[in-house]
Amino acid sequence: MPFTAQTIMSQRIEFCLLASKPGSNKSDLCRRHKITRRTGYKWIKRYREKGLTGLVDQSRRPHHFPNQTSSDIERYVINLRKEDPEWGSKKLHKLISNDKKAGKYTHETIPCKETITRILGRNGLIDPNRSKLSCDFERFVRQYPNELWQMDYKGWFRLLNGQQCHPLTITDDNSRFNICLESCKNQQEETVKQALIKVFRKYGMPYMILTDNSGPWGVAGNEPAEGIRSYTTLERWLIQLNVKLIHGRPYHPQTQGKEERFHKTLKQELLDHEQFRDHEHCQERFNVWREKYNNIRPHESLDFKTPVEIYIPSIKIYPEKIEPYVYNMSDIKRKVDKGIIHYENKAIRVGHAFDGDYVVLRKTRNDDVFEIFFCNQLLRTITL
Repeated sequence: MPFTAQTIMSQRIEFCLLASKPGSNKSDLCRRHKITRRTGYKWIKRYREKGLTGLVDQSRRPHHFPNQTSSDIERYVINLRKEDPEWGSKKLHKLISNDKKAGKYTHETIPCKETITRILGRNGLIDPNRSKLSCDFERFVRQYPNELWQMDYKGWFRLLNGQQCHPLTITDDNSRFNICLESCKNQQEETVKQALIKVFRKYGMPYMILTDNSGPWGVAGNEPAEGIRSYTTLERWLIQLNVKLIHGRPYHPQTQGKEERFHKTLKQELLDHEQFRDHEHCQERFNVWREKYNNIRPHESLDFKTPVEIYIPSIKIYPEKIEPYVYNMSDIKRKVDKGIIHYENKAIRVGHAFDGDYVVLRKTRNDDVFEIFFCNQLLRTITL
């Protein structure tokens, strides 16, 4: 037990002076001062080693912290976080591990994810509201790179010169690799086509592209009277390239979940922090951020690999010239004019997207039923 609260220092001095006398009974002195023998011998030892200064209360803080993170490591974590404020402990841990392999991180130990979280917390670098929004969700992913690309426009924003920027983005479903991040002046079909040609030449072509139902690739609210599916001229061009364009369910943006997630990351990591003078300046910043997203930023959904570690270019090479499609000899070929073809004195609607091109009627097992194809795309089935 300790000394009584009253005149603690004077009691210690008195006890130690008495105990230092030759022939003193230390056990009896401890009993008289109402302290344990262990406490008494502790103060005697301190008095012999340091004199009166040894009787002053010392800090209870340990002299050695085997698990304490060094200030240099803590500064390393903080600097990484400040470079990319949206990156959490998991991504930072992966980045530090990569830096360790590359020789950029020279400390012997790498802080674990929990330690990084504590470092961020005590330095005020965690928004408490962000954690509440995090939740697990089920992921669906295509099996191979270029099996499916997701394409969409990010909501437009205004540049400092007053013009609008419409970011066109394309994401590979399998690897999360950003195929395209283009600062566009509009959302017109020719703009999209030129952007696609650019990435087709660089990365090859996918097997499918997923978009929503809006323009310029979709025809929401523009179904013809017969109830057949409508096509855009952009989709006609993709059919000629043997790239299937599929559309998500109307009013269900989660169908393009990876594009939605990419847009959120783009906004949080770049658009919320910078303004751009014009489209050229915006594209420069897009290019820099895109390189970081594809080549440096670890992705939790990829087991903290980067997209470039998984993505490979497509084996489908973009043809600079589209050759005429070769149909079956038994097919009945008709040219589309004003969205209509004629067969057996009947006008059959196929859509204005195919004006000037040829489609074919193909007999089925039922002699009265025909299928209408453009290239390898089934447009509709009719009964004559």
